[in-house]
Amino acid sequence: MWNQQFITLGIESSCDETSIAVVADGRHILSNVISSQIAIHTKFGGVVPEIASRHHLQNINAVLQQSLDEAGITLSDVDLIGVTHGPGLIGAVVIGVATAKALSLATGIPLVGVNHMHGHVSANYLQYEDLKPPFLALIVSGGHTNIVDVTDYNECRVLGSTRDDAAGEAYDKVARVIGLGYPGGPKVDRAAKEGDPHAVEFKRVYLEKGSYDFSFSGLKTQVINYVHTEKMRGHELSVPDISASFQQAVVDVIVDKAIAAAEERKEEKLVMAGGVAANSCLRSEMQKACDAHGIRLYCPKPVLCTDNGAMIASAAYYKYKKHGADGLDLDAYANLPL
Repeated sequence: MWNQQFITLGIESSCDETSIAVVADGRHILSNVISSQIAIHTKFGGVVPEIASRHHLQNINAVLQQSLDEAGITLSDVDLIGVTHGPGLIGAVVIGVATAKALSLATGIPLVGVNHMHGHVSANYLQYEDLKPPFLALIVSGGHTNIVDVTDYNECRVLGSTRDDAAGEAYDKVARVIGLGYPGGPKVDRAAKEGDPHAVEFKRVYLEKGSYDFSFSGLKTQVINYVHTEKMRGHELSVPDISASFQQAVVDVIVDKAIAAAEERKEEKLVMAGGVAANSCLRSEMQKACDAHGIRLYCPKPVLCTDNGAMIASAAYYKYKKHGADGLDLDAYANLPL
């Protein structure tokens, strides 16, 4: 059925999702199976690397077979294997890379290693068939908050990055302090819908003038200090108000910096990517700002914002078309720069 198209198998295991997808021509999802470990890690208040690695090892063969079955193909139909080889939890990344290399060795199918951040950006190619570089990208996740000038598929220049806590990391820490637990991002977003974003005026941190870098550590500390002070005074905490006020402070800074970068560079396209790109407040405020400045906003549906194999398959396809395959000496990296 798909013999006239180029079929890529994408493998993602950088954190706590084991995901394998089948994508045709870098744009069309034939299957995208995601096995989440959220329920397992929730009781620990966050991802435990050793446990994540163990569950990747247990799940990955079944996820592979399900992905092939849902796409209606076998391994003999696959033209390329793409795999996240960093950044991420090193034990988790190793499982995906080892699986991809074993499949490549056994079948002779070419192998391509993908930077996880390039994968997040590539999620947009799966939703918007007309999207092509160059454009400006905002990558917002648990470990990264970057403004990136995307010059070509899998080629970019970082304009701004996280100096301390990334946005997603700050969400998780604040959620823990106010009793919402893990995963913090969606829980804070949900609670914020019932709160007043101006109930607590947390300071926005913009750093030095003209900087596109981000810093959310101070904001996190503001929230912690506020909670402790209110408790010492015997005041009842309003979790919705704290959530809404914290979230608005995060979103204001992200939106302002992204729009400023787009305006300075006269970019007409702004692409959002990463797990925090699924945040309802960020999506809404960014859309309003883009509309006001005549910028077209691209933002993948929530399932493509989270870690998934389809985005890795798309990134692998474009990397292979330009640079060819990697060797079986492909390695895994906890820290792999853009």
